[in-house]
Amino acid sequence: MRHFGHLADDVRGRLFLEQPRPFTDRSEPAVLATALGGTLYSPATRPALAADIRKQAARGVVSMVLCLEDAIADHEVDAGERNLVEQLNDLVMDFTDCTQGHPLLFIRVRAASQILDLAERLGPAVGLLTGFVLPKFTTETGGAYLAALAAAEAATGRRLFAMPVLESPELAHLETRREQLFGIAELLAGHRERVLAVRLGVTDLCSAYGLRRSPDLTAYDVALVAAVIGEVVNVLGRADGTGYTVTGPVWEYFPVQERMFKPQLRRTPFAESSGTALASGEEVRRRIIEHDLDGLIREIELDRANGLLGKTCIHPSHVPAVHALSVVTHEEYCDARDILRQEQDGGGVLRSAYTNKMNEARPHRAWAERVLLRAEVFGVAREDVSFAELLSACLCGG
Repeated sequence: MRHFGHLADDVRGRLFLEQPRPFTDRSEPAVLATALGGTLYSPATRPALAADIRKQAARGVVSMVLCLEDAIADHEVDAGERNLVEQLNDLVMDFTDCTQGHPLLFIRVRAASQILDLAERLGPAVGLLTGFVLPKFTTETGGAYLAALAAAEAATGRRLFAMPVLESPELAHLETRREQLFGIAELLAGHRERVLAVRLGVTDLCSAYGLRRSPDLTAYDVALVAAVIGEVVNVLGRADGTGYTVTGPVWEYFPVQERMFKPQLRRTPFAESSGTALASGEEVRRRIIEHDLDGLIREIELDRANGLLGKTCIHPSHVPAVHALSVVTHEEYCDARDILRQEQDGGGVLRSAYTNKMNEARPHRAWAERVLLRAEVFGVAREDVSFAELLSACLCGG
């Protein structure tokens, strides 16, 4: 599996200075956590779930969550479990491991008891699983989830990762937030090898106060949410070896009708690149207007600025934007390499290759290391390739 692997070789060659590298579900955890990208959630009750997974893999989705929790009604849980087992056993007939093209697959459970039960019921299809998403994770519930995951690993002989979701009122409420965050950090530290990423459930955090952001606002415009995100990154996203990848919150909106795009996203996608059009202007215009991504793009940029990587997605149209914005720019790549080279030479300050900033070796080292890991997974764009061209290629298939 590789990011942008669904694009033709000549298209990738035109877009990338350094192409994304292949990875499998057996890759190092740091690589997999970075590679999650736009993680697409799907209700486990979908009748054509196996076909959906195949289709999304062909469109460039590399991680999916099959949801038995909030995405389905309470009375649908038993049927969802049965459907999940049946559909994954159908899928295993096509795929034996990630090198053959299925996304990294996770099951979002409702209760810890489901983890071992589902792992055993899946039989050979458990080999398709990368892990489980653990909802409403707190110091009170987390231990049972992690113990159940360890039991499932022992029973199946399969490495299974945890992705706890921080979304409970205890995280939203100021008087309990600090205790919860440090308690969760201590709990996760005892299972570090199993924790792939920490996810944020912003919809649930908002529900504790009856809030919902509009499509014109990002999560960072909601003061309560921004405060929680900042403190989660403060405790669980540190770059000193104790932190984890923290993923961006869900963008709740998807288009039902056309509307004009903001100017900065209207210009480049409709033009030709290096004399060769990625698609006709009208085709690109239609696809980008259909996907209505301007608010999502702003939020992804703020995710990155605040230390988050990847994003929860509830609509397939969101995934290309997450992936296009995850590609390392030529400028970032030059800066990161220069910083690490300077740090190896004893530190100090140097002017960037683009002559527009100061690169200070030691303070910027952790940033540079993260950039180069992202470059390995998502690739490095050529100097003259913009985000809009990457997005156009994703939306139009090259």
